[in-house]
Amino acid sequence: MPEEALASSVARLDQRLAELSAPIGIAVSGGGDSMALLHLAADWARKVHRTLRAVTVDHGLRPEAAREADLVGQSCGSLGIVHTVLRWTDWNGKGNMQDQARRARQRLISDWAMAEGIGAVLLGHTADDQAETVLLRLARGSGVDGLSAMDEFAPAVHGLWVRPFLNSRRRDLRDWLRSRAIAWAEDPSNEDRRFDRVKARSMMEHLAVLGLTPDRLIRTSDHMRRAEASLRQHAEAVAARDTREEGADLCLPLDFLRRVEAEDTPARLLAAGLAWVGNRPYRPRHDALLRLARVVLDGRSATLSGCQVMPEGDRFRIRREARAYDAPAPLHLTGGMLRARWDGRWSLHRGATDQDRVDPASWRHLRVAALGGEGLRVCPDWTAQGLPSGALLATPAVWDGSRVVAAPFAGRPEGWTATLYPRFQWFVRDR
Repeated sequence: MPEEALASSVARLDQRLAELSAPIGIAVSGGGDSMALLHLAADWARKVHRTLRAVTVDHGLRPEAAREADLVGQSCGSLGIVHTVLRWTDWNGKGNMQDQARRARQRLISDWAMAEGIGAVLLGHTADDQAETVLLRLARGSGVDGLSAMDEFAPAVHGLWVRPFLNSRRRDLRDWLRSRAIAWAEDPSNEDRRFDRVKARSMMEHLAVLGLTPDRLIRTSDHMRRAEASLRQHAEAVAARDTREEGADLCLPLDFLRRVEAEDTPARLLAAGLAWVGNRPYRPRHDALLRLARVVLDGRSATLSGCQVMPEGDRFRIRREARAYDAPAPLHLTGGMLRARWDGRWSLHRGATDQDRVDPASWRHLRVAALGGEGLRVCPDWTAQGLPSGALLATPAVWDGSRVVAAPFAGRPEGWTATLYPRFQWFVRDR
């Protein structure tokens, strides 16, 4: 039953967040799955005295989206939950709309969670979503990692994504809503056969005749997840022993490139290194890794996933391409600190002054962005950091227009601290 699934998941969540009093976030679209999660989570939060914050993303792609956000807002109001609507306005009509919308949704919710001091965000994915994901990845020829599908607890920029309903069926959640006369909205795009996920959903009934039921697909995913965990654990140990972070760069043994084709760990670490340095949501395909390995072993530099890969004696270096630097990030005042999260792996902070608290205009115009060559030129103490100049270019700096205010990794901290998170070996473990 939905209540039991949620109770089991949040009990594990409580263990992981036992020392934190931060609010719990919940993403609610207005659909049946997320509305069931909202009401069940509200019951749980009251019992354990936790604070919930709800968020809805309006992608601006359907006229019904605003009404669905209003429905969520009304439900949150009746439950005493603060509700925020975030709007995505960057769709240009080109490319994979669903994929871009999903990435934008994750980014917007993570930014909201960090600004609100929220460490975990609950999502309404169900067993049906899991089975559809496995089927789609089978169709794409995915390996162990891809067939592991979605995790109940997954690391995120803000902390954790939590999926309490991965063992619950969509129909059971809707039956629960009906039994309590709780309204929800049906997204018409869920019936639009232009989208691969809708096609996969419609195939389930036919595949069940062959015994390929959602339960069997989920069982396959569980087996793959255990295998992936073993491979990932070994790769994490090798990363801790054989790789080195230098500023924003990552250095790995050149021998890895000779073994990429035949062995999992070198290929896993090369792909993870490119995703980590390049701040990419997906790792490159295996054939692209093989082409890159051949070029670098031939003594030449190569580019892939927004990174430049260069041979250096018995090792090779992965460096962010200048043209792929992330967009500038704003500052937030939370917990007595000015904070920013930039480029997926950098956290910056300094203690807030009285002026910061009284006059937000004194810092709201500041941005965090790559130091770059221009910024490095005004950091005369960078040589004392023991890092090559190129490794500092993609490290974060605080900018006031075209003027560098602080560059913690280049010997000009000015009270600011920059932390690299996740570190590479943790990234390998958690991806």
